[in-house]
Amino acid sequence: MAFYCLSSLLLLNGCQKIEPRAYKADQSVVEVKILGTLQDGGMPHLGCKKDCCKEFFEKGYSNKRVVSLGVSDNKEKRNYLIEASPDISVQLNDLVHDKLETLNGIFITHAHIGHYSGLINLGREVAHTSKIPLYLMPKMTDFILSNGPWDQLIELKNIELKKIFNEIEEKLTENLKITPLQVPHRDEYSETVGFKIIGPNKTALFIPDIDKWDKWDKSIRELITQVDYAFIDGTFYDANEINNRDISEIPHPFIVESLELFKSLDALNKKKVYFIHLNHTNPAINKESKAYKAIYSKGYNVAELGRVFSL
Repeated sequence: MAFYCLSSLLLLNGCQKIEPRAYKADQSVVEVKILGTLQDGGMPHLGCKKDCCKEFFEKGYSNKRVVSLGVSDNKEKRNYLIEASPDISVQLNDLVHDKLETLNGIFITHAHIGHYSGLINLGREVAHTSKIPLYLMPKMTDFILSNGPWDQLIELKNIELKKIFNEIEEKLTENLKITPLQVPHRDEYSETVGFKIIGPNKTALFIPDIDKWDKWDKSIRELITQVDYAFIDGTFYDANEINNRDISEIPHPFIVESLELFKSLDALNKKKVYFIHLNHTNPAINKESKAYKAIYSKGYNVAELGRVFSL
């Protein structure tokens, strides 16, 4: 198995291999780790003059990260990244240092900047990786092949394209499978998918972006009952938080809409829901906010950076 040398993990004098940790019998075979919870623009958000970002601009530092998941098969010593966000350096450092010091592939949901722009760090100017498998849908594959600087990653063999297809299961190990699910979204450059992440015992659903639940030909309520964890689009809490743009141009299901849609679910199924991909304006980012407390009072959750889920 190739060892991929990532610049975020290295000293300037070159590549220093760290031996992977041995798998322990009492350790979960497959785990999902939350590596980021925010919408594409992160926090602080460029141009934001609101209180939500003021503190982070003044400190010059933020511990918030753009949406991403790490998926690990600890028994097979394999790690996968879902989404190549602008925060990919710290996210990969978090994933491989906590796990196995190797990266075996990256899955991308769609061609909006918060989900693929981190790929630029794999190129010659930064990590200059070697043939990292990149799992993409057909239109997303064409986008990477047809546009720079992404096509240079292929030319220099920094990445190796692996085409995936809607609702066709991708078997990564005996214990881990990932299935893309196409969803309606603003598909200017590529289609958009979510993923089912299937472990030996449990399944997680990851849908960070969708226009509205009722535009999908699947029932999100039914899907929630079929999985063990559902990390779903919580970009905006309600329509009131964006007052400087036409929110209809950037459609997402408001959290309040999802709460209403899911109210018929029983307590066990509500507990599976974790809102993720939160915009910097979303009050649910703040644990002391009424919005955050309202979500939990109704039996749901907000995704937390660093939390690990066993599959």
